[in-house]
Amino acid sequence: MAYEAVWAADPSKLSKVELEKLEKDGLDVIRTIIEKYAHEGYDSITEDDMNRFKWAGVYQQKPKDGHFMMRVRINSGIMTSDQARALADIAKLYGRDLVDVTTRQAIQFHWLRIENMPDIFKRLEAAGLYSYEACGDCPRTVVGNPLAGIDKQELMDTTALVNQVNDFFLLNRDFSNLPRKYKMSISSNIYNSGHAEIQCLAFTPATKEINGEEVIGFHVWVGGGLSAKPHLAKPLDMFVRPEEVLKVATGVTTIFRDYGYRQKRHHARLKFLVADWGPEKFRDKLVELIGEMPSRGNDKTVGWKAAYFDGVHPQKQEGLNYIGLSVPVGRLNADELIELARVSDTYGDKTIRTTVSQNIIISGVPDAKVEAALQEPVFERLTPNPKHFMSRTVSCTGNEFCNLAVVETKERATRVAEYLDANVELDEEIRIHFIGCPNSCGQKHVADIGLQGALVKTPEGMVDAFDIAVGGILGPGAQFNQALKGRVKGDDVGHVLAELIRFYKQNRSVEETFHQFVNRVGVAAFQEKLTSILTPVAS
Repeated sequence: MAYEAVWAADPSKLSKVELEKLEKDGLDVIRTIIEKYAHEGYDSITEDDMNRFKWAGVYQQKPKDGHFMMRVRINSGIMTSDQARALADIAKLYGRDLVDVTTRQAIQFHWLRIENMPDIFKRLEAAGLYSYEACGDCPRTVVGNPLAGIDKQELMDTTALVNQVNDFFLLNRDFSNLPRKYKMSISSNIYNSGHAEIQCLAFTPATKEINGEEVIGFHVWVGGGLSAKPHLAKPLDMFVRPEEVLKVATGVTTIFRDYGYRQKRHHARLKFLVADWGPEKFRDKLVELIGEMPSRGNDKTVGWKAAYFDGVHPQKQEGLNYIGLSVPVGRLNADELIELARVSDTYGDKTIRTTVSQNIIISGVPDAKVEAALQEPVFERLTPNPKHFMSRTVSCTGNEFCNLAVVETKERATRVAEYLDANVELDEEIRIHFIGCPNSCGQKHVADIGLQGALVKTPEGMVDAFDIAVGGILGPGAQFNQALKGRVKGDDVGHVLAELIRFYKQNRSVEETFHQFVNRVGVAAFQEKLTSILTPVAS
């Protein structure tokens, strides 16, 4: 290590995983995979190194029979059509044609085998892509505005900044051993497309008058995160010029590395340090490292659109448009991705953009080509005009592939969305998120309606079930949704949600959103309604 591991002075205060990381840096496993395990096979992998596979962006896939999941970093979700084709080729060759878009704009593969990893790494690198550190106790994929550079609603193009921060931290051994996972977002979109409040570190659009001149820059948020103990990020009293973003990111990450908690894995995220220190102490420590910074300026975040971009929209470039596509629960196949690359080449700017809502955008389509583009067969399923419930349904991987999930989520979420679209007429889009375990990869806490998987005992045995929470939102007035009492069997979820949504539809005020309705009537009213729905079901 090029720095002093100050936390390692007392090994008794380190978890087992921390001791393993001191023995061998997570990044060292990449070479071990290529030079050893790919040749010697799955059975040769040691338990310690299997834990380090995360630094290669790789996890064991359920049921731990020799197959792996891999995440590929996509900065701000922006990739070229050639990169998309390279990803599709990997899915075809090694991943049974399956491609998932994650809630961090990454691309995820399944069904990979250890002997194929060297070729996969080589194919990714040839395309300018990497899976390295897409997982692990390190800086992960940098989330950003998928419309960066073409967005009428951004203060500045953040593409170069995201790339700069990514390039600095990627494979940087000074920061490859953090206490836990570490997530950043950088966006200048005024509708919070980087989901700042749930990031460890986030930069959001701001301006400040300095020496008589209005300067465009960022405000800084630290300590957000979900999982079993969710925290909303706290704003620091600091204005950051674009050229100082990397300096601030380095300082915050250094604090996390050197002062973050390493004794208990479930109490190691940056959010716990920020909660204990408070934003004032955290800012003081940051200033010690990077020097004085201006105080906060004018916050330019005006709302939250949950990073949804359905339909055809004009870009900031005159005569050009982007087409926002709905990818049901973030899942597509290799042929569809190849088709999207072709469509982007034929009609657009050879760029494909992924979103944190698990969807895809085709950009740079001239006015004269829009109608022809919309006739492409790939847009029948990956449509720019999706049905309301399917368009706003998000799902984690679930127990189909994930070893932590206790229930299946992707297929269940799809069936529920289809049921709601067929049985509930509503002019308002309600965001519904499914997660299969408390880790909340599907970001249940920020949904209008969040569903967390569980199991219930029945006379026929254990069956899938879900706990329901309502009222989540980010942006100004951000708050997590609140849980209702009453576990719902998986097969009853569609019916129960339909009744809850009809309760909203029948009692809302004119143009009242679901979140506004929850705030007005209170969670107790939803609890009463859920109890009344479940009582006859239970009998």
